[in-house]
Amino acid sequence: MTLFDLTGKRALVTGSSRGLGFSVAAALGRHGATVILNGRDDGPLNQAVVKLRDEGIDAHPARFDLTDADAATAAIGQAVQVVGSVDILVNNAGIQLRKPFLDFALEDWRMILDVHLIGSVVAAKAVLPGMVERQAGKIINICSLMSELGRPTIAPYASAKGALRMLTRNLAVEFARHNIQVNGIGPGYFATELNRALMDDPEFDSFVKRRTPAARWGHPDELGGAAVFLASAASDFVNGQIIYVDGGLLAAV
Repeated sequence: MTLFDLTGKRALVTGSSRGLGFSVAAALGRHGATVILNGRDDGPLNQAVVKLRDEGIDAHPARFDLTDADAATAAIGQAVQVVGSVDILVNNAGIQLRKPFLDFALEDWRMILDVHLIGSVVAAKAVLPGMVERQAGKIINICSLMSELGRPTIAPYASAKGALRMLTRNLAVEFARHNIQVNGIGPGYFATELNRALMDDPEFDSFVKRRTPAARWGHPDELGGAAVFLASAASDFVNGQIIYVDGGLLAAV
């Protein structure tokens, strides 16, 4: 059990005021980590912190927008002053737009790449110097099935998630000698508020259940196990890998 014990560790989870980010933060906290939750809006962010504190988890808010690199870096620095060094970074913040490729403006592309890819770079650059100094650290990038597959109407999102997959591997190679492991998690289709419109669409709901061997949507709490594994000593020799938590979708023809 000590392999998965995160007592004394401090974890920053971006985009964690709701959805999968909140579930990941909760899982890390339940295994002993102090968690720093991040969001852009004070209301949902503070509510999420209260929920975790009600469970006995040591949780703290850090409001910042990753598309403002200077403000995000400063906010992470302030959180470190309050909580202590970041031992675990989970890059989860993301957005989604759905349009035919020809309808996407360049501004849409820049916005989506800014959040998913550049935002992950901003957060990593803010915590990696401390990890190098301590010669220890874990970074977990939340990738996607679209890091491997394509679908109509989400070209910018899939491109960003594919780039995040390669950022994961490049950082793993560059920082492995500092005892820093950089890995990713690729969620399948999960039942979250962000996916509510898709779940309520009978055609898309049927597609997900047919395409996924488990024949259902994932539950948000089912992502936590992979996150705890990659954040803990159990994965100290695992580096540059993406764990797909998808009910078997990628394994199926």
